[in-house]
Amino acid sequence: MAQHAPPARGARLGRAAGANGSVSTVSGVVLLLPGASRFFPGPVRALARALARAGGAQGLAAHPVLHGAGAREDDARWAADEVVRRYGDVPVCLAGYDAGGLAALRAAGHEAVHAVLALAPSVGAGGAAGNGSPESEPVKQLAGRQVLIVHGTDDGRCDPEASFRLAARAKKANRSTCRFEVHSDGHGLREHQAEVVALGVDFVLGAMFSGRYSRPVTDALAAPPPLGLRMPLASGFGRTPRR
Repeated sequence: MAQHAPPARGARLGRAAGANGSVSTVSGVVLLLPGASRFFPGPVRALARALARAGGAQGLAAHPVLHGAGAREDDARWAADEVVRRYGDVPVCLAGYDAGGLAALRAAGHEAVHAVLALAPSVGAGGAAGNGSPESEPVKQLAGRQVLIVHGTDDGRCDPEASFRLAARAKKANRSTCRFEVHSDGHGLREHQAEVVALGVDFVLGAMFSGRYSRPVTDALAAPPPLGLRMPLASGFGRTPRR
């Protein structure tokens, strides 16, 4: 298979966490797209570690997507191409925070992508990574994917109402869309990081392998708008066994 050249900005895959990275053991890949600033990683690093622990035995590999500037959808698409080149026809989940969350949503149309996890996505934030209003963001590329958006209600950097409006449009194009609100948490999702990470792991493993989710995620996916798009993330989520 031909080598895929990375974008001019120098995107590359970081070292995989979880499965050992050989073709024979990898059965699914999560691509972790960080935010616009490396100084504000949000919950991405903790999510990578948790995914490696929870999914490594099932063949899940979590690769960070390394880049020079803010994450963009072209980096995500290249990274999905690179996964196909390395591992063959395995399902891919795009998991991003801030600008990475928006990039994950925009790049969801790649044929290898099965699921999208967007944490505090920079919808309508302005600038190169987040231009465009929630009403102008594309959503057709989300059809056929499992989609979860998570946003803190006290986010002062990326308006949570913007991600809600985008989710409402996405739900019309794709019923398998849900959104959780983390009450009293800010942009970095620090106050309830353990719950956010547990929710992300539950969603990714269900979307990539089992098709089963915890009861809150199942309810959020099934509920009509706005209920399934304003699902509160309960304090202590993930401290009980998955059902």
